[in-house]
Amino acid sequence: MDAHSIAVHDAHLNNQRHVDVSLPRNKVVVVTGVSGSGKSSLAFGTIHAEAQRRYL
Repeated sequence: MDAHSIAVHDAHLNNQRHVDVSLPRNKVVVVTGVSGSGKSSLAFGTIHAEAQRRYL
């Protein structure tokens, strides 16, 4: 695990299947996509939850 990023591997939540993502810490990140593509699920259900678990 890189101390400078938040990584999620093989995420499964709502519309998302087998998602791998690595985002830089302490940076602004924008998630875009069409309605219903899983932006909120990715941002709040996956990345935020993983960040809370690992870094707090």
